[in-house]
Amino acid sequence: MKRFIRIQLVLLLWLPFFSCSDPDEGPQLVRNDSNVLVDQKAFETAITDDLKINSLDLNGDFLTINISASGCNGESWEIRLIDSGEVLESVPPQRNLVLFFKNEELCEAYITKDVTFDIAALKVEGDQVVLNLRNTGEQILYKY
Repeated sequence: MKRFIRIQLVLLLWLPFFSCSDPDEGPQLVRNDSNVLVDQKAFETAITDDLKINSLDLNGDFLTINISASGCNGESWEIRLIDSGEVLESVPPQRNLVLFFKNEELCEAYITKDVTFDIAALKVEGDQVVLNLRNTGEQILYKY
């Protein structure tokens, strides 16, 4: 009987190592959507925990934001790019954005990583729009 219990225990301990998963498939983080969320209420209430935006890089319809913050590894960070939903009438027109950032990691490491967003949904009539990023006060001219 003791041997049977030992075998069951060994099997239970080894089971996670033999579970089926695709090694090429990374973690699926729904909370870090690469599409821009257009929502005025979400824009107004966006969390922007201690975050440093190091750089912005626009390449076609993709905006890459290099960020740094404290944490363990950054895997549990919640990140969204949110648009206010309004287009400011100017030449060229303008849109207001905020980088939602929620960090509950309590480690002392300092992590830097790139996050990329598809900003095609932010196009307006004409061929360009100025994007105002609230977290930095910087403006980006998005030409399409």
